[in-house]
Order: sequence, then structure tokens, then C-alpha cells
Amino acid sequence: MAATNSMNGVPVWRPVGTTPLAEISGAPPAVTIVGGGPVGMTVALDLGRKGHRVVILNRLDFVPAGSKAICFSKRTLDIWNRLGVGVRMAEKGAVWNVGKVFWGDSADPIYSFDMLPVKHQQMPGFINLQQYHAEDILIDALAELPNVEIRWGHEVTGIEQDGKQAVLRVVTGGQEYRLETPWVIACDGSRSPVRHMLGMDFEGRVFEDNFLIADIKVKGDRPCERWFWFDPPFNRGRSALLHKQPDEVWRLDFQLGRDIDREACIRPENVAPYIRGMLGDGIEFEPEWYSVYTFQCRRMESFVHDRVIFAGDSAHLVSPFGARGCNGGVADADNLCWKLDLVLRGEAPESLIASYDYEAVVTADENILNSTRSTDFMSPFSQAATAMRDAVLELAHQHAFARPFVNSGRLSTAVSYPGSPLNTPDEQGALWAGIPPGSVALDAPVADGWLLDHLSHGQFTLLSWHADIDAPAGVTHLRLEIMGDVEALVVARYDLERGSAYLIRPDQYVAARWRSPDARAVEAALGRAMGKK
Repeated sequence: MAATNSMNGVPVWRPVGTTPLAEISGAPPAVTIVGGGPVGMTVALDLGRKGHRVVILNRLDFVPAGSKAICFSKRTLDIWNRLGVGVRMAEKGAVWNVGKVFWGDSADPIYSFDMLPVKHQQMPGFINLQQYHAEDILIDALAELPNVEIRWGHEVTGIEQDGKQAVLRVVTGGQEYRLETPWVIACDGSRSPVRHMLGMDFEGRVFEDNFLIADIKVKGDRPCERWFWFDPPFNRGRSALLHKQPDEVWRLDFQLGRDIDREACIRPENVAPYIRGMLGDGIEFEPEWYSVYTFQCRRMESFVHDRVIFAGDSAHLVSPFGARGCNGGVADADNLCWKLDLVLRGEAPESLIASYDYEAVVTADENILNSTRSTDFMSPFSQAATAMRDAVLELAHQHAFARPFVNSGRLSTAVSYPGSPLNTPDEQGALWAGIPPGSVALDAPVADGWLLDHLSHGQFTLLSWHADIDAPAGVTHLRLEIMGDVEALVVARYDLERGSAYLIRPDQYVAARWRSPDARAVEAALGRAMGKK
């Protein structure tokens, strides 16, 4: 297999080497991130671009390989694009929008779906990109920020808090040192040492089914689509999944069932029949990485604990079906960073961080709910449940109304927060067909590019359509004045009328909207969105 090097059982994509203590210098960090995966590096990139001194403590001294996240959603790409790396991710990744669902022996799908139903947006519905490529791109971006430091091979072994700061004990190369920091963001994965140091645990459900991942190299021209099978002839009674990745790598995923010999299942002679069954007897391939996994749908009760904030897999876990794991973690980073930025600058109270806890938990709960439902549909727990699933699949083949009930993994999309304390309700009696408070802004072309690019500067934005109103101090005013074919899409998607306006948060979520705004209403909504009211 390609990833033959390993350290303590972890496959190595690219060695980096331990950061020597002698090279550590500079002012104490405003934020310390524990964990150097995509979520931790996204947090560092966001806060670093906002000018804060950030240190990442990564216990690994290399970029890991292996079968990890590969599917990144449009929302994640929009976030990364705001941080200057989205285009590079999309250029490297395998772009796809179409998914197909197969059932039984039929070579034709029972139906197809489109992950970008609203067209004319900058980013695609999904890309497939090996996690190590995404990490390489993030590392390159972080290297351009002198205020961000990655300490490779530095492991956190202890933590104390006093309400004003945290003190971390860190070990590297057999030496120990202390690091004082106002805030710690724990992005240290599903087995989070920081979580265990604080005596925290997950709540939720553990699934006992097993799945085989086979990452292989295959030459040939195959469509870049997501293909999912229920009860295929090469894996009777179970499911299978196919995804294209860059560099002629494909990911094949096979449901195995319970009570298996995990070691035997990844032997090449036992994996090959699955691969040939899916792709054809004559297929020539090279193994990249084989592994067997199970999964959980669980989360911490709360993600904020004094000076320590949890994000990504350290806070919540889901099944890989629906690509909600890493995408949910990047959403955490996006939600947290603008709030922590305002707190660090003294422009918002520390209580604003509580809204991260609320909104990130809403996201986690929706991801867990969808992930659990997907697993129950894919792996029915009784004969009655199997009969119900098969009836849905039969109906879906002929009738469009049944297709939303087919659950091959509800794929990751942006989560809305209709009950967020940061939202300002619509004016009484106002009728809207646009984007409500608590939902993410929708991209559209504008005369000089893309709408979301104008919402990527890290500030609140007042988006208005011929509104006679000035934006409050510190708020960017994006005025749509000229009605052309391009701007007409923005007007339609936001249901704008002359005089209407939206207040949009730094993370591109709608905070408020008005048919007839006035300065006092906008100021009040801004204060509420900043946690001041």
C-alpha cells in the first residue's frame, strides 16, 4: 500500500519533525489550539487572519495518511473560501454534485439527486479530497501568518483553569514546559485527551455494525458521482458506497455486519472479491489503504467549560454516512471564531461564547439525528424494519414522493438556528420568502464576482436594496442599487423589495432583516447579535 510508513500505528503521509524548544519564542498566545487536524487548523487560520497570536499544539510530528475524511460540503468550501483556501481545495479535489442510489441487481439507479439544486453559486455541492491534501493546503496558508505557530510533536499532558486563563503542561522530546493561555480550543479528536483530563465524556449511541474501507488506485474514466448500493449482488443483504478522489484514488466502502474478524477482513485476498464484485472481475487496481471501522453518534453535554472550548470530534461524533463529521467540525470553527475575536478585542462580552455552545450543539444534534436515521435505514434492526425499507426503495423507483424517504446518508448542508438568542425576529406582519434569521446566506453572482465574497471580510454586513439608511460603525454596507440580470438573482433569492435590508453576521449567517429598517432597529439587532442584549 502507498502509506507504508507509520509511527505508533499511525500512517504517515508527510514527515515534518518535532519543533525544538529552542525555536519557541514570541508573545504568549491569545488562543492555544490542541490538535492539528483540519478543524484545529481552520480555527487557527481564522483567528490568525484576524490578527491574534495563535499556537497549535500537535502531538504528532507528521501529517497522517490513511482513511480519514474525504467529503467536503459546499458550506465547508464557502468557509474555507472566506479564509483564502477554498479555491485551492476545489481545484485539487474531485468535484461532484450528483449522487445515485442503486438497489439489488439492477445496473440502473432507482433515482439520482443533485447536491447543488440552486445553481449559479461559486462553490460546488461537494468535493472529494483526501484529508492529508486538505491539511497540506491549510499548513501552507498558516505558514504565511507570522502570528500563528504550529508546534509539531508537542503533547498536552495536563491542564488547569482559574476562570481567567488555562495553564497547559506540555511534553516534547522528553522535556516538559508550561504554557499559559487565556483560551484553549480542544480539537484533539474523538479520543480527546483534553476531554478526559477534564473528566468529561460523551452521551449517545454506539453502533456495533462494521464497515470496510478500501482506498485503491484505479485508472480509467469513471463519472465523478456518489454511488450508493442497497443489497447489491456483491454484498448481499448489506450496503456499499463508491467515491472518486484525486490522483486516481477511489474509496470503496462495504458494510460487513457484526461479529467479524477485523484482522482477517483487511487481508488483501479477502478485500479483492469485494472490489472486483463492485468494479468488475477484470479490474486492475493498487491498494492504498484498507481498514475496518465502527462508529458512534454521541456528543458532550456542553462544549464550553470555563476557558476550554471543544470543537469537532472532541465534542461530537457521527457516522461517516452523510459526511457530517469533519464538515460539522469546520462549522464549529466558523461559528466560534468571530465570536472569540470580538471577545478578545473587548468588543463583546464573554457571555457571547455561550451562543457558540447553543448553536454548535444544535448543529451536532441535527447531524447526530440524521446520522442515526441513515444508519437505521441502511442497517434495519428487524425483519419489519427491513420490509419497510425495501417498500420505500420499491416506491422510490417509480414515484418521486417516496425518494425523500430513502436514506443513504443525508449529506451535510448548513444547519440553521431559528431559536438562536442572537437572532432578531422579523417585523410584525412582514411577509418574507427569503432567508430567515438564523440561516446561512445564499451565494449568487453580482456584477464584480460573487455575493459571498462580499460577506467574507470578517465583519457584520448590512445588505440593502435601495434602503435610505446608514450602517452602524464597524458594519460594512453593501448597497445593491443597479438592477441588472446578475443582481436580479440576489434580489430574488433574498426576496428584496425597495427599502429592504439584511444584517449578516461575520460567519455569513443572517442576524436580522427588515422591510423598512431604521437606524435604531439596526443598532438593536447588532447589539443582540454581539451578545450585548
